[in-house]
Amino acid sequence: MTMMEQLGMRLPIVAAPMAGGPSTPELVTAAARAGGIGFLAAGYKSPEQLAEQIDQVSAATDRFGVNLFAPTPVRIGAEAYADYRRRLEPWALHYGVSLPESPAEDDDRWEEKLAVLEEHPVSAVSVTFGLPSSTDIRRLQRTGAAVLQTVTTVTEAEHADIAGADALIIQSHEAGGHSGTWTPAAPPAPVELEEMLLHIRAATDLPLWAAGGISTPDRVREVRAAGAEAAVVGTILLRTGESGANPVHQEALAAADREATIITSAFSGRPARALENEFAAALTGVAPLGFPALHHLTAPLRRAAAAAGDPEGLNLWAGTGWRDASPGPAEELLRRLGS
Repeated sequence: MTMMEQLGMRLPIVAAPMAGGPSTPELVTAAARAGGIGFLAAGYKSPEQLAEQIDQVSAATDRFGVNLFAPTPVRIGAEAYADYRRRLEPWALHYGVSLPESPAEDDDRWEEKLAVLEEHPVSAVSVTFGLPSSTDIRRLQRTGAAVLQTVTTVTEAEHADIAGADALIIQSHEAGGHSGTWTPAAPPAPVELEEMLLHIRAATDLPLWAAGGISTPDRVREVRAAGAEAAVVGTILLRTGESGANPVHQEALAAADREATIITSAFSGRPARALENEFAAALTGVAPLGFPALHHLTAPLRRAAAAAGDPEGLNLWAGTGWRDASPGPAEELLRRLGS
């Protein structure tokens, strides 16, 4: 049985989890109505917020998933943190905000979120940023969920297979937002998605889903021809009516003067792909790694930029297919992609 069959999917399309607001219950429900599957993003949410959103989606469909950040924080030293904080002071002055004095380190309340998923079971759980223990994978599987591990290299895929994952989400460098790499200090080389699928298929028999820069029906057909069972899409959904993306972010995706995306750790301390703006241009070359400490450090700046309607200080996550993002109902868009 394929993973699509196990999850009752009729359409080979997956609405990616996008933490920080874009992935709403309405967007996840729209993916199910289209015949695919959508994932709530547990990242940055409290366990209580996650439980509430699971209950909201469960009232409409039983075909959906939840994405978790693996408990693999990237630590940052006090000196590196203080140096980066000093570099951000002009931005803090500009927006009239205060910045955290010391790094905030956490694991996104991993254990509490596992408990939520035991109490509020879902069809599928995907994991990114690292590999959970085999014990935790089995714990999730005992709830009835299929566990899908995000990987960016053949080595990661092999380890996920050994650990007991049910399927793999193959994420290429073209994906918007955070890379799922397990080694942020040495991110994977920019390998084409079809080539990744070919090499990972040779290393494992697990079902493969493809992610990264997929924004057209032709692209969906291409990755499926290369061995992907389904295509995972995110950026293309950011301007739909069900998206929770900040309006400033949505307007930037539509702006004619945006020319390129870049990989930056300036906003969060992990490599992520975003539309280039003044903040990213000024700080990408000097930003240290340190997640979630830098995420918390820049949060006041990003909130203030959003409140001011200023895209130049906001993390404008976007994959390479961002120009295909358009307004309209998510269900219709997803159906077109899977046609």
